[in-house]
Amino acid sequence: QVQLAESGGGLVQPGGSLRLSCAPSESIFSFNYMAWYRQAPGKERELVARNFSGGTTNYADSVKERFTISRDIAKNTVFLQMNSLEIEDTAVYYCNAQRGAMGVWGRGTQVSVSS
Repeated sequence: QVQLAESGGGLVQPGGSLRLSCAPSESIFSFNYMAWYRQAPGKERELVARNFSGGTTNYADSVKERFTISRDIAKNTVFLQMNSLEIEDTAVYYCNAQRGAMGVWGRGTQVSVSS
């Protein structure tokens, strides 16, 4: 069973930065894409950023120009670099890996943006 190990959440002030990491228990090349989602209290889970195996990436409009999804092949890890964080970015962030019709989710990591 594939597992995703997430890390990097925390508390940061508005304008600050955080980097989230997601390391799957199998090669990242074995997935069609890897992505980050987030869920704020009282809201539905939403796509933040997605990185396809061929290199294509896409982002939610709300995080474009601020967040960057990338992969480190040597570390078999996908990162989400989050800059210029806003209070509205506060949420639990989940890593997702998709292989065909099979999707795997991490347990989530809390990101809190507060002054």
